Amino acid sequence: MRSGHRRSIARLITIVENDELASRQAVANLYADTGKAHIVGITGPPGSGKSTLVNELAKEFRKRSCRVGIVAIDPSSPFSGGALLGDRVRMQDLSGDSGIFIRSMASRGSLGGLAKMTGNVVKILDAAGYDIILVETVGAGQAEVDIASTAHTTLVIEAPGMGDEIQTIKAGILEIADILVVNKADRPGSERTITALKVMIHMGAPAEPDRHHGKLAATSENNSDNMEDNATSSKTAASKGDHSPWEVPVLATVAVKGEGVSGVVDQIQAHKRFLMYSGEWQKRELARSRQEIGQLLQAEFVKQMASAVPAAEQEALIEAVAERKIDPYTAVNRLFAHAADQAWNRLGSG
Repeated sequence: MRSGHRRSIARLITIVENDELASRQAVANLYADTGKAHIVGITGPPGSGKSTLVNELAKEFRKRSCRVGIVAIDPSSPFSGGALLGDRVRMQDLSGDSGIFIRSMASRGSLGGLAKMTGNVVKILDAAGYDIILVETVGAGQAEVDIASTAHTTLVIEAPGMGDEIQTIKAGILEIADILVVNKADRPGSERTITALKVMIHMGAPAEPDRHHGKLAATSENNSDNMEDNATSSKTAASKGDHSPWEVPVLATVAVKGEGVSGVVDQIQAHKRFLMYSGEWQKRELARSRQEIGQLLQAEFVKQMASAVPAAEQEALIEAVAERKIDPYTAVNRLFAHAADQAWNRLGSG
């Protein structure tokens, strides 16, 4: 896998997806080789053309001699648990390029637009030497903000005529965007969508000053000029110790025709330079590591709790809550106390 053998990469990803213990072992063995790739997240509502744009972005990155990994998350059936994995079908024209690796994953009930093992699959592609890793979310709605804690650069895709401008500001998904892209810009209403997004950026205040940005920078007419300006101003600011915010560009594309894609790649690369020069890259690495450790601790605690407390007792407490005999907080406290007692007993017997 480290040498880039595609079948080995695919086999290891399959093992990681299906075997939690193997996933832990793989990450432990490969983690020292990670941290080199630029992780780019692509999210947005269904029908905005995310898969088509990812397809074109991969082609453009390949023109610039980058090896590209793609992780596309597809929704799972709530009944069978299966997934169509249609994103892989849409990207068939990339399959002949040895410098591109595509992996579709089923969400398997995970919320937030990603699958449970998305982070570990990204680590595998990182360790395998891919320069750019594009992570496309499910695209099921406005709750898809987990990608912001996975990616270095987050693209939020909109399309004109879908009524998503208000949904975006309602959900707060706008705040996770490092780059905003209005795809299908040849449709009527595209200028109105671009204007609405500009207004929202100016109106909205960043919820996390260290995580995100500030004012609008580029439009579809001046992508290249602003790309250079962003990179230059970021380098100058870093040298002066001035942590000026990244200015979120709003770009127009017609992905099915490849129009505007080069400008998007310019801005992705400019954003990476900004992250490196400003020190934000390391901040995001720390934030991602903090969140990942917190999630793993939570999962491990739930697992330990489930094994420490007999199933009958757990069920009895659940029934008591359902019958309003006790409240949920009291039930949790009793479960926690029982698990703690079991742990002390094991220590004492040891």
